[in-house]
Amino acid sequence: MSLLGQFRDPQLAQQLVKTLHQRAAELARPVTLMEVCGTHTMAIGQHGLRSLLPENIRLVSGPGCPVCVTPVGTIDHAVALSQHSDVIITTFGDMMRVPGSTRSLQQQSARGGDVRIVYSSLDALTIAAKNPDKKVVFIGIGFETTAPTIAGAVLAAQQQGIDNFFVLCAHKTMPQAMTTLSDDPELKIDGYLCPAHVSTVIGARGYQSLVDRCHIPCVVTGFEALDILQGILMVLAQIARGQAQVEIQYRRFVTMAGNQKAQRLLAQVFEPCDANWRGIGVIAQSGLRLRAEYTRFDAAQQIATEVEAPQEPVGCLCGDVLKGILSPAMCPLFGERCTPISPVGACMVSSEGACAAQYRFGHHS
Repeated sequence: MSLLGQFRDPQLAQQLVKTLHQRAAELARPVTLMEVCGTHTMAIGQHGLRSLLPENIRLVSGPGCPVCVTPVGTIDHAVALSQHSDVIITTFGDMMRVPGSTRSLQQQSARGGDVRIVYSSLDALTIAAKNPDKKVVFIGIGFETTAPTIAGAVLAAQQQGIDNFFVLCAHKTMPQAMTTLSDDPELKIDGYLCPAHVSTVIGARGYQSLVDRCHIPCVVTGFEALDILQGILMVLAQIARGQAQVEIQYRRFVTMAGNQKAQRLLAQVFEPCDANWRGIGVIAQSGLRLRAEYTRFDAAQQIATEVEAPQEPVGCLCGDVLKGILSPAMCPLFGERCTPISPVGACMVSSEGACAAQYRFGHHS
């Protein structure tokens, strides 16, 4: 219990852990819970929360890191585009070191490609306005949290008449992926700690169809250690009652309806499509693509380039880690060939990746 001293309220943490053990003792069987948010994964590792759980409660990390689930083919496409002399690639910094089939964007930049780190899609739009003789491509990754900002950039480009701004779309939506994981007989998930950032946009109601179809409890949980402990307790309470519903622990920011303005923006610019998740495969209707009236901003359609068939790194088990089937340390590359300095898989690159979290917080030994 010495870990409890680091908590904002150690006494409350101690009470939560005590109650958690009491409720776990009342369960008829072991249960597996999954957090599907990279920020949750980092907080769980940072505070050592797994070590506070009773033996019959297994907490696994899911595909909650947008960088980690971006497929090799998307990196290869961006690298291929950057080989055009009239193309500028713009991207968030955490995408720079993600390995493609042959090289990362960072390595391509060292070879002379014009690859620039930006902090928002509007930064990329500014670069496009200042470089009218170049085609500026923004790599559109992320879940429902970042997609509205990219939709806003597309609308701003249209309104301002900036016709050299493009998006390489690789957006993902979380509820469909959670449903697919729920159907996996090898995983057998008993409850979800739902992602808080995503939920501020889509609302807790976004998980209702998952609950109705799979009868799995869902609790939208905040990022503090106390939030996560309380979220686990709320899931266990549902399991003990034999119920499955959507609850909100993170009521400070999340509502049932979500951010309806952001939802309207998404619906205006994007439409659902099948999407490839790195290491997992294609999940039906789990991606977003530009609607027909905005395809002139679609880099894949508007900038012709040859992209070779993607090749997954040999021995990398990112897919099983992202699905929660394996812990990072069970991958034979973990901590040996694959480290934060020299990553083989995307889960070791991102600060929100499960492998990076386990390596960073001293569990790789």
